[in-house]
This record gives sequence, C-alpha cells and structure tokens, in this order.
Amino acid sequence: MSDVTTFSATVSATTRNGILVVTIDNAPVNATSADVRLGLSRALAHAEAEGAISGMVITGAGKTFIGGADIKEFGKPAIEPTLPDVIERIEALSKPVVAALNGAALGGGLELALACHYRIASPATQVGLPEVKLGIVPGAGGTQRLPRLIGIPAAIELIASGRIAKPGEALSLGILDELAETDLVDAAIEASQRLTGTSPRRTGELTVAPADPTEIEKASGKLLAKARGQKAPAEAVRLIASSHRPLAEGLADERATFLTLRDSREAAALRHIFFAEREASKVAGLEGIDARPVTTIGICGLGLMGSGIAVAVLAAGYTVIGLDQTQQAAEKGHERIVALLERNLASGRLDRSGFDAQKSRLVVTTTDADLAPCDLVIEAVFDDLDVKIDLFRRLDKVVRPDAILATNTSYLNPDEIAAATAHPERVLGLHFFSPAHVMRLLEVVRCEKTAPDVLATGLTVAKKLKKLPVVTGVTEGFIGNRIFSAYRREAEFLLEDGALPHEIDAALEDYGFPMGLFAVYDMAGLEIAWARRKRQAAIRDPSERYVEIADRLCEAGRLGQKSGRGWYAYPDGKQTIDPEVTAIIEAERAKRSIAARSFSQDEIQKRLLNAMAAEGEALLAEGIAARASDIDLVMINGYGFPAYKGGPMFAKS
Repeated sequence: MSDVTTFSATVSATTRNGILVVTIDNAPVNATSADVRLGLSRALAHAEAEGAISGMVITGAGKTFIGGADIKEFGKPAIEPTLPDVIERIEALSKPVVAALNGAALGGGLELALACHYRIASPATQVGLPEVKLGIVPGAGGTQRLPRLIGIPAAIELIASGRIAKPGEALSLGILDELAETDLVDAAIEASQRLTGTSPRRTGELTVAPADPTEIEKASGKLLAKARGQKAPAEAVRLIASSHRPLAEGLADERATFLTLRDSREAAALRHIFFAEREASKVAGLEGIDARPVTTIGICGLGLMGSGIAVAVLAAGYTVIGLDQTQQAAEKGHERIVALLERNLASGRLDRSGFDAQKSRLVVTTTDADLAPCDLVIEAVFDDLDVKIDLFRRLDKVVRPDAILATNTSYLNPDEIAAATAHPERVLGLHFFSPAHVMRLLEVVRCEKTAPDVLATGLTVAKKLKKLPVVTGVTEGFIGNRIFSAYRREAEFLLEDGALPHEIDAALEDYGFPMGLFAVYDMAGLEIAWARRKRQAAIRDPSERYVEIADRLCEAGRLGQKSGRGWYAYPDGKQTIDPEVTAIIEAERAKRSIAARSFSQDEIQKRLLNAMAAEGEALLAEGIAARASDIDLVMINGYGFPAYKGGPMFAKS
C-alpha cells in the first residue's frame, strides 16, 4: 500500500495492488463541488498516465458516496471542470473504473457512478436521480445512461418520480453489478483487478433495449398526471424515451434542457422551498440550548388525531402511553393504532420485527396517574378550552415538574391553557395535521412563557418524528389556519360577487392545487366550521363583510359528502354541480343587492393568492411567523399549495 496522494482538498487516493483507490471527502454529503470535480479530474489523469496503475476505484468518506450537487453553487456560473466533463473522462478511461458506493449516490453522484465500468455497493446504499423535485432534469447523463442499463420504462419510473431505490432493487434493476458481502473497498479492488485487461463496459456505448410504447405510456402516464403540469417530469420522460439516439446527441439535448429548466421560475420556486426547509430549523433564541431527554410520550385522546400521532411517535422509537376517558374509548384507540400499524406492515413500510417492536411499546389507560413516567404529554382531546384546561390541570398533578405538556389545538389560545397550569413555561403547542402519521407539517407553537429548552425539545421530537417543524407565535389558527381562513373568506366573497363553486375549484386545480376548496370542504364535512361560526357570531364585527352562503347550505342539511350533498351533489358518490346550490348563492346575492359578474381563472387565482399573501404579510408584521419562507412551507405542506409555485409569499414576490 502506497502513501496518500492528494489531488485536491477533498479528493485523495492510495494505490493498493496496482489499483488507485480514490476517496471523496467533502463533508457533510460529499457534494460534487468544484474542488471535488478538480480532484477527480486530476486523479483520472494520474491513473491514465501511470503505467503501474491498472485500474481505479472511486468511493466516498463517511456514510455517503456522493449526495448530489453542491448547493452553494446553485444559481452561480459553472466552474470548470463541469460534472459532465468529469463523467465523460471516467467513462472514456482506458483502465477499469469501479464505483464503490458506500452510501447514498444521488443526483450527480449516481450519474458519476453510471459512467463507471462497474458498480458495487454496501447494504447502506441508496440510489436515485431526484432532480425533478428541484424542477430540473439530470444534467450529467442520467437520462441517457440509466435507460441503457435498465430500459426506458424503468428509467422513466425512477427519474420522473425522483424516488430513491434501495440496494436490492438497484441490483435487480441492473443499476448495480454487485452488493459487497464484506469489505466494500476490498471487493471493489478485486472487481477492478478482475476487469484489468478486458475492454471496459462503457454504459454510454450500450444499446437501449427496445421498449413497447404501451409500457412507456404506462410508466409515464401516472407520473405526469401526478405532476399536474410541472415541466421537469415531462421533459425527463421526453429525454428518456428518446435515449436510443446516439449518446452525444442525447447528452447535448439533456444538458440544454437542464440549463433551460435550471433558469425557470418553477426551478427557482423549488430551490426556494429546498432552502426554506433548512432555514426553518434556525430559531432565534435557541442557539446553544439543549433539548430535554424524551423517551416516553403520553397521548391524551385516542380518536383519529391521537391515534395518528401515536403511530408517528411509535415509528420514531418512543414508548407511548395513551389515555382516554373510558375503557371502551381506550380499547378502541388501541385497536385503531394497531390497525394503522398493520396497514404499514401489509404495505411493506414496516417488517414483522418492526411491527412487533412498535406494538410492544404501546399501552393505553384510563388513569391519569399512569402518565407519571412521561417526558412529554401531547393532548389531542376535543377542541374546547374548558376540556383542555381541565386536562392540563389534572396532568399537573401526575407528571414530573420537568415533563413537557403540548397542546394540539387548532384554533384555541394555548397561552390561556398554559396560564391555567402550575408550570406555564413547560407548555407549548404541537399542532399536527390530519392524518398525523402521514402529514409532514407540524406547527410548533411558542407560547408567551414557553422555556427555550422546551421549544428546543419540541423541535427535536418533531424531527425525530420525520416531521417538518415550523415555529409559530400565538394567534388564532396559528400560521396555516389563519391564512386558510383569509383565503376561504376571499373565496366566499368571490361567490357573492359572481363566481360559482366549481369555477373557483377549477381555477385552483388549474393553478396546481390537488383539489378545489369547495370539494375539500365537502370531503371534510361542513358542520365543524359551521359550529365554529355560530360560536363566534356574538363577537363578530358587524361592520365586516360576512358571507352567509355556507350557513344556508348547512341549515338545509347539506353537510358534505357524508350527507350526499354539500357545495356539490353526490349521486352515486360522484361529484356533480347542483342547481340548488346555485339558487342559494343567487338568493344571497339578491338579498345583498350584489350584481353578479363573471371571473376568469386568472382573476380568481390572483384574488385568492393576494388574500393569502396579505395575511402572510400581517403575520410577519405581528412577529407570528419568523420569515416569509416559513409561511410558504406551511401552505405547501399543510394546505395543498403547489410546491412548484413556491408558496404564496414566493409567488407574490
């Protein structure tokens, strides 16, 4: 074994048995920075020129092979050598190059591996080309080399979805040639030695397997429908489907497409969200603050929300003690949680040992005192102030003084709940979105007296639950529901002014929302919002515009899909426009002497977007939201705002 040769600050090598073993060490994820590209380029030149070197292995330091492009270079001019140049040099090398994938090979990392002549991986490896999630396509050969290895339909499914494949699947598809049973680098050196003296298998020179057009349509149809008009997935499909062209032609088309998309508004929006997620975790006042230890979490209320929270908590490795009022309610909650775990088992998201482990960490009770071991208690009981205050006062008597109490309220004031306890500094809000085991967003509410380490603990637990935590101050509805209320209010103004529910829904779906607002109402049920409006009637400002159309629908028994009628009718379960709803709307307009006018989709979209952005500006001015990008994250991850539009604050910028 020779001494270490340094090719750049992030790329070094040793020579073992005539094989140059090159290691990329660019923490934290070995991104393909300019320094990495320069180091690899020099290593390739060295391997080609040195007669004593018969082959080459490329691997990564740490737990990642190459995690993709360097985000610090996003939006900046390219620095030579470019990644496509380095990749072409790898493929063209006259000596065998083996990729030893020690961990994730994503984006440019997988593109680089595809250009190697052989790919061997550790069991920790994950591979993928997730560029479409940033509004771009692979730009260094991914759309041209991957189909040469695995065929056009399989390449479409992977690239146009941006999903990540585990090692077993990658091996069976043909992305990998081998999984290392023992030492990865030793196995890679052996592979390089075996290949010495043979003609390298260059991926770019392989013939693309003929594909049945119906298979291509099947692979792309579902993905493009889900993409709802985004450009990147459609361009990825086009490039992959035409990968039977000469490689140079396909690469030139791919690169030109990549550059065009990179400079698009869509890609800028998705980059904004990418960076927003990293910014959201930076919370003022928490620098150097340690989270409190949490191993056991209590959940009060085991209905749909509480059960969903329990599943997320169990998946994160915590012990759960569930509390409900009666033995029957507690047992039903236990059954509901286990049924959700069984669904995860059946779908393959959980294996049998994982299922057994999670189930063993779940107990339910009707006795407050059984929550004594909890480090954190999350309440998910009925959203009534008196009910929640009574519960928190009871919890005060049974949990340790340093245990944290969290409320999952949607609209109530958590400061009032905290004020009723003996230790208000240990209270915060953890506002989950339903279904809580699926939805990624979690609003973490900093109450007036929440201690910094309590807030830090909330964020730490949220991340362990694989949630996206966004910190919010106290206001009715916090960030998301307050903006949603403003957006809903504007939609109702539009109804009175002349639009119809299906026209507003069509405009929202055209913009990129998965469902229109009124269709969502019908799915959720209209009675909860109606009850809330009735509670607020006494304190409503009579000078403010209030639209009574939704109240008229509820009074007529139109409570949504479950009653067969809401904003739409549902004969045979199918959503249809109902003339009765139109008549109710017209009667309300007449009562207020409003002359109806028609609205274009563009006008509807602009009015709703303006309403969201204006409420967002108010939240920023009041200090409820820390930054505009936090608001965008909430609306995208909790309310269906299309990610490729960047959120309401970005869209208005």
